[in-house]
Amino acid sequence: MKYFRISLLILFCQLTAVCLAQTPRTWYVNSTQDKTVGEGTKEVPFRDLQHALNQAEDGDTVFIFPGTYEARAEEYVEELCGNCEVHKTEAVASKGFLIQGKGLSIIGSGEDKTILVTNAGYGVLFENSRGSLITRLKITGGKRDKDGNATDAAIVTKYSTVTIKDLEIRDNTHMIEGGVVGIGGVFGRENSEIFILNSRIENNGWDGVALYRGASAYIADNIISTGRGAGIGITWDATAQVYRNRISGYWKGIGTFENSRAVVRNNMVLDNLGWGIIATGTSYMDVSNNVIYHNGNCGFAVWSAECKGVCTNNIIVENGWRKEWVCPCVGVWATDINQNFYIGYNDVWNNVAGNYKDMPDLTEQNSNLSVDPLFVDQQSFHLKPNSPLIDKGNPLLTDPDGTPSDLGIYGGPEAMRIQRQ
Repeated sequence: MKYFRISLLILFCQLTAVCLAQTPRTWYVNSTQDKTVGEGTKEVPFRDLQHALNQAEDGDTVFIFPGTYEARAEEYVEELCGNCEVHKTEAVASKGFLIQGKGLSIIGSGEDKTILVTNAGYGVLFENSRGSLITRLKITGGKRDKDGNATDAAIVTKYSTVTIKDLEIRDNTHMIEGGVVGIGGVFGRENSEIFILNSRIENNGWDGVALYRGASAYIADNIISTGRGAGIGITWDATAQVYRNRISGYWKGIGTFENSRAVVRNNMVLDNLGWGIIATGTSYMDVSNNVIYHNGNCGFAVWSAECKGVCTNNIIVENGWRKEWVCPCVGVWATDINQNFYIGYNDVWNNVAGNYKDMPDLTEQNSNLSVDPLFVDQQSFHLKPNSPLIDKGNPLLTDPDGTPSDLGIYGGPEAMRIQRQ
């Protein structure tokens, strides 16, 4: 009996030690510059954000008080290049804040209160970080790297699973003199899984969101505006679900390239300089229930005979206000279109140089229309009660209440749930 009690005591101690070791902690950090380290408690926070990130262990939370936090940029040399023709190509970049080898919840005090100034090409770098969250803060002040192979962005993920929610990513506009490529918003790299939700990605120097080399993303309910490159670019073998975003002010709106795969539904894609949405390479794209409005050249383009996909329930109107640049100023442009890309149940209307180019005119074919959609306004893109597009959608896609789908962002299974201004 004595030995049994001792064994139970040992087991209890072991279990207690394991439980204590696995109990997540919350660490606190503020921006007070008083030359002390702090203890990481709420009462005596750490003074340095990177120190807090280093001290935290897998599963911990780092809470950041209001203030401005500047990173000390360091060189970051990587053996793999995210967007090079040969994946195994060295790139020399710089990193700002680093989360490596663990999953952390990084929580600010609000986008207008907690500000991270990264001073680097890879502003906040998640590497081998599974189960991380970053939310309620602003990321700004990146510095473009000289190496053109560097995939500079405010947030870069590699071999990581990260939820990016309620962030403001803006004004990462630094450029190398004479350069073209700047700093993007969120870039998903090798084998990363990212969720980008309800955030503002505005006024940055390259793509809003870019996915490379095995990355996958769920991108929903964001405002992505005013930058260079593409609002959302999905390339190589990346995959994405792109729902209910408002994308404007880029060279190009949404694109699938190389062998990527994407479901693109219920987005507002407007006022971009070139095309609104494009599929090219050997990619697959499901383009459904989007409003593609007032883009500089074409609204929707299929730029390869090897693309596959479906374009349905979209409203593609009033595109082509800018001199031809990357495609004709038409609604739908398809080069070498084949039977692998279905185009039906769309409204293609009032595009400057015509509705279709380099393909048959599909008006009144495959249930395509060419009528004024009767928008309530060009901000919300609600349809007026007498719109000819109500209940006129593809019967394979119903509205959330089970009725026939409307065309545009308020129709179909992923219908717009909130108005984005």
